[in-house]
Amino acid sequence: MTDLIKADFGIRQCHARFADAVWRQDAASFAGCFAEHGEWKIAGMHFAGRGKIEEAFGQLVGRCTRVHLVTGLPMLAVEGVEVLGRSSMTEFAWMPDGTQAISIGMYHDRYVEEAGQWLFRERFWSFKYRGPIDLSAELAPTPDYGVFPERPAPDEQTYVRKA
Repeated sequence: MTDLIKADFGIRQCHARFADAVWRQDAASFAGCFAEHGEWKIAGMHFAGRGKIEEAFGQLVGRCTRVHLVTGLPMLAVEGVEVLGRSSMTEFAWMPDGTQAISIGMYHDRYVEEAGQWLFRERFWSFKYRGPIDLSAELAPTPDYGVFPERPAPDEQTYVRKA
C-alpha cells in the first residue's frame, strides 16, 4: 500500500521539477519527470516513452520564447501502487513576435514511484482556455469529468467526449 503522505510530497516535487524544466526549456529534465514508459497526452497528441516526450517537448515549447507555469495543488487518490491525481495549471507564454498568451486547464495524472522518485506515468491535459491574458477569448467547449477521482477514459486523446 502506498503511503499517501510520502507520495504527496514526492508528487509535489515532481510538479516543481516539471514547471522548472518548462521555464528553462530543458527537454531532458522535462522528460525525466515521466516514468520510462510514461505517456503525455496534450492538444490531441499522444506521446509514449521518455524519448518521444523529450522530442515533443522540444517541438512544442520551442515555439515560445519563455513559458511560466503556475500549478495548483494536486488532489490525490491511492489506487494500488499508483496514485491518481488532478491539478489545475495556468500557463503564461511569451511568443517570439512579442505577444503573450495564457492557457488554463486541468491535468489528469497517474503517478508511479520508480527508483525512489515519484514520476508521471500518464498526463492528460484537459484544455479549458487559450487566448489573451485578459481572458477575452471564449472558453473551450471541453467536458467536465466530474468530482475527483473521476477522469477521462484511458483512450481519450482529444478534447471532445466521444458519443
